[in-house]
Amino acid sequence: MTAPFGVYLHIPFCSRRCDYCAFATWSDRHHLHDEYLDALSAEIAREVERGLPVASSVFVGGGTPSLVDPVRLANIVSSIPVTAGAEITIECNPESVTDTHIASYVGAGVDRLSFGVQSLSAEVLVSLGRDHNPDTVTEAVALARAGGIERLNLDLIYGGAGESIADWQHTIEQVIALDPDHVSAYALTVEAGTPLADDPSRHPEDDDQADKYLLADSLLTSAGFINYEISNWSKPEQECAHNLLYWRQGNYRGFGCAAHSHQDGRRWWNVRTPDRYIDLITSNGTVEASAEELDSSRQRIEGLQLSLRTREGVPRSSLSDADINLLDPLIVVTEDIITLTTEGRLLANEVAVRLR
Repeated sequence: MTAPFGVYLHIPFCSRRCDYCAFATWSDRHHLHDEYLDALSAEIAREVERGLPVASSVFVGGGTPSLVDPVRLANIVSSIPVTAGAEITIECNPESVTDTHIASYVGAGVDRLSFGVQSLSAEVLVSLGRDHNPDTVTEAVALARAGGIERLNLDLIYGGAGESIADWQHTIEQVIALDPDHVSAYALTVEAGTPLADDPSRHPEDDDQADKYLLADSLLTSAGFINYEISNWSKPEQECAHNLLYWRQGNYRGFGCAAHSHQDGRRWWNVRTPDRYIDLITSNGTVEASAEELDSSRQRIEGLQLSLRTREGVPRSSLSDADINLLDPLIVVTEDIITLTTEGRLLANEVAVRLR
């Protein structure tokens, strides 16, 4: 059986940058859309000619991929060699999706959309700097379903300024009512260099975020979702294959500015800005900015740290007997496998540092 292989495409454009965002995205480079898509297409064509492996999953992220011409993006996705039944995902913002987007994506084989919902409380969306409202999310989900998208992920963030437990419970309950196949819920993180980092009054509180995580897990589990990675829940057999590839240390190729790649312990990443990326592709130069080689010891430890985050867990031998006793409230030992308890997911780093 051929090992899974992933392809990631980075679209670095946003209508506005959220105050918490530290990703490689720009809200002032819309004039580069066409040139960037040309460069992206050229980079992919170059690698296909060199023997790019057939992909079992493709993920288009950003940024906001739904901001660029959907027909052109669909053509680029169609140029990637994929296996039969490959999972193909595009991230979208609810307010920027139209019938044309859905039809173009479905025509390119896209079977999964991931909507950046973040919250279904209007006030919280404003505090996060989002451009949509709760009704927009409902409309986008209906549009995707009607257009033939088979699988939907709703992406959430908890812990924003002014978000009460009641707000968060309302969001989770409304998300469940929309009947997605997959839900991702991430704790708001303060990233250096962002407006959020510069405003301590809006920084999230650990206890509040812990309460909201436990609430989300309880509500989602009761609704039939399975937690298969700390921040990800899915209906049975609806896990994100592309993310599983990352958590299992699989090989993948990233295209576009700031995109990362991995091949058998070697990791590398492209130049960060779209301007520089376009220039290098146009001049037939290399877009690789830097790389690192992981020795076998580091690969093994990183593999354990990633697996610990998932329901697959790690071998019992990954922790000493003393640490197993010490960490008893945070872990479950079943035969030869150790997994995290619900509370253990909140303190996963405490377990991860003891892996051997």
